[in-house]
Amino acid sequence: MSTSLLKRFDTYEETCRNFKWNIPEHYNIADDVCERWAGDGERLALIYEDRAKQVHRYTFQQIRRYANQWANTLRGLGLGRGDRVTVLLAQDPECAITHVACWKAGMVSCPTSVLFGADALIYRLNDSGARVLITDSANYPKAEEARRQASALTHIFVTDGAPGDSRNFWDTIAAASEDFTNERTLAEDKAWISYTSGTTGMPKGSVQPHRMMLGHMPGLEFAYDFFPQAGDTLWSPADWAWMAGLMDVIFPGWFHGCTVVATAMKGFEPEEAYRILDQHGVTLSLLTPTMLKLMRGVPDPRARYSLKLRAVASGGEAVGKELIEWGRRELGISINEAFGQTECNVILSNNGNLMPIKPGSLGRPTPGTTCAIIDDQGRELPPGQEGHIACKRPHPVMLKEYLNKPEATRDKFIGDWLITGDTGHMDEDGYFWFHGRADDVITSSGYRIGPSEIEDALLKHPAVRMAAVIGVPDPVRTEIIKAFIIPAAGVTPGDALVDELEESVRSRLAKHEVPRLIEFVETLPMTTTGKIIRRELRDRERQKLKGA
Repeated sequence: MSTSLLKRFDTYEETCRNFKWNIPEHYNIADDVCERWAGDGERLALIYEDRAKQVHRYTFQQIRRYANQWANTLRGLGLGRGDRVTVLLAQDPECAITHVACWKAGMVSCPTSVLFGADALIYRLNDSGARVLITDSANYPKAEEARRQASALTHIFVTDGAPGDSRNFWDTIAAASEDFTNERTLAEDKAWISYTSGTTGMPKGSVQPHRMMLGHMPGLEFAYDFFPQAGDTLWSPADWAWMAGLMDVIFPGWFHGCTVVATAMKGFEPEEAYRILDQHGVTLSLLTPTMLKLMRGVPDPRARYSLKLRAVASGGEAVGKELIEWGRRELGISINEAFGQTECNVILSNNGNLMPIKPGSLGRPTPGTTCAIIDDQGRELPPGQEGHIACKRPHPVMLKEYLNKPEATRDKFIGDWLITGDTGHMDEDGYFWFHGRADDVITSSGYRIGPSEIEDALLKHPAVRMAAVIGVPDPVRTEIIKAFIIPAAGVTPGDALVDELEESVRSRLAKHEVPRLIEFVETLPMTTTGKIIRRELRDRERQKLKGA
């Protein structure tokens, strides 16, 4: 069964020219990611490694059975179309089952990271009005605390026990019918709500309609080098609470009936990553630049592991020339950098087998997508000029709205352009280049400086394992550049190394891009998806200045 939305042609231009959107009026994600594959009782949906590295396998038929039972259970509790269910789980089978069950019943799932504390959970529960929460024993205490302050929350289900006033998920659904007829939802109906932190205010609930599944697929088929191909198996450490894990890995995989690997791995371990890729025959992976940099430190991966990788997508931060060359040399593949965000995902991408990769570039607009660099008035800027990276509506991968925040929804657009919040430029060949988050851009002595290029220059020095660059307030220059460096193994930092690093950047970039401050650190603050949290570094520096 061919399920590809994107047909491959000889060139990028032909591939885009021959693509057309076909979004039906009625559409339910569960029909595509579960129902159409469940007739084959042998088709493997999920390989799950638990914390003890015990492997559990689930067929699409089993996923349908459990999702049907869960959907019937939720209906039995009085929930109906549009009601919200919060999912406080990591890469667990019950997480995927819950999303499918909600979509089947026309309900709205709300993915939430297990790294959040009670306050963050309470805010999301109250903002979404969730009536049911599913979690595990380890996270039950914060769920119990949240229940006292979340007015709509009436039921908590736990996957591996029944502590306190909760119910055991598996014991409860066992009593429910295995038959369920999926709701006939509109493509525009709400499917899930992903919370995203902006530069100001509380997190915003990005309301994602069912059509967003179809909106994702051409961009991901492009970034994963026209998947599905025979034997394709997907894995990423990216948490399913975030868009990268949920809609770049598991459900695109299931959309095409592919096997997805999930693990209970806590934190990212490069040796473990190679083992997982090897042991489970992974062909497609989403790995952030941070993850790839850590994997680069593992010696002779192809000699020690039998890898079947045929495509790696990366993003979240710039993938520099060093990583591109390492990927070709050590992994035998092109690393395809892609770009998107929760509200509008996978709108730019590279495909190294279809077009030349310009190291460090975000690539070109994915088929069916119109992107541009625009100014504050929504005017398209010519090649070479810096501005907002923007995507033109309508596009099926765009958010429906921000929940309960009509002003924020309005401010997300300038005319028909969705503003990503990232700045960059487009070159003469139509490739887009990332400069930084709008709030990450450093303004120094009249220059607007993106941190990624400096970080990439620092990483070229053999003494540097990881680097993060921010702007620090300065009364004369507005901001000065500060670099945080994790030294490579065996390197002793000191004044001589500082001088070397400054000269290394100076030799590669402009003088005004040389860090004036360098601090050596053991760790950097990172999100669960492996992105450096520069905002946290800036906040620390501001606190130091206040205390000075």
